[in-house]
Amino acid sequence: MKAWQFTAIDEPLHKVDVADPEPGPADIIIDTGAVGLCHSDIGFMDGTITALLGHVPIILGHEIVGTVSAVGSDVTEFAKGDRVGVPATTDGPGTALNGGYAQKVKVPANLPVHLPDGLSFRDAAPATCSGRTAYRAVHTAGQVESGMKVGIIGFGGLGYFGVQIALAAGAIVFVSELNESRWPLARELGAKGCSKDIRDFESEQLDLIIDFAGADGTLSSAVDAIRHSGRIVEVGLGVATSSVSIPNITMKEVRIVGASNGTKAEARAILELVAQGSVRPNTEQIAFDDIPEGLHRLEQGATDARLIAVL
Repeated sequence: MKAWQFTAIDEPLHKVDVADPEPGPADIIIDTGAVGLCHSDIGFMDGTITALLGHVPIILGHEIVGTVSAVGSDVTEFAKGDRVGVPATTDGPGTALNGGYAQKVKVPANLPVHLPDGLSFRDAAPATCSGRTAYRAVHTAGQVESGMKVGIIGFGGLGYFGVQIALAAGAIVFVSELNESRWPLARELGAKGCSKDIRDFESEQLDLIIDFAGADGTLSSAVDAIRHSGRIVEVGLGVATSSVSIPNITMKEVRIVGASNGTKAEARAILELVAQGSVRPNTEQIAFDDIPEGLHRLEQGATDARLIAVL
């Protein structure tokens, strides 16, 4: 089969011919239908988070959806022909194991979930990673409820999902995003207000603020903007450390929680929202051969859409 393989830091991906994977007793083989390009792959390639990889060389690509083409002898949950998605995990394909920048991928059968009927591979792929992360931030960590006033910091890939998930839950949403060119889309989705600084919405008495940026100063702004006893969910990893007002945290009795990439149940939940049309991914379809160029565009910030290689 054809695959794009990562071989060394600061080296381009290499297109290789490798043997088709064979399932072990507890594995399934997925014929890749689509695979999303994630900014984490840039971090693997430039050395920032390469240490997380299980081995090098490795086939990257962790936003994987496709069709089951073979099952191991011990597998009972899946059968040939099933449409599945693989929630991204640090011990899964594209990180610890060979991933989805390939025509086929071997996956431990405990990882995938069934895709809802009618959901396209193109729309399902980003839900397995960025969509699931945003769902966890809004629902599990954020404990969103209908009628809440919610601030979203960062209207990129995660924030795009986060805004829609919060709106689908009945929240009133305000967006903080430095790039003003993204504001019209946020308003189109239903955001009540947009600004460069979440503190501009302090008078709204925000119940919940989700920081998808994690940039210098964003957590501090959230602490300033949140109402008394409000909740802040930190998701973004833009900087390693941040300074915040200890008196504000204490006197306002602010609750700050972290949220990472989520569970299989959360993957199923966001896939259902996408299938129902409550959440619509912002994607651009590219060809398998265009994956390296797509990653370069992603690194340069040359796309606002989630790039999805459709096989």
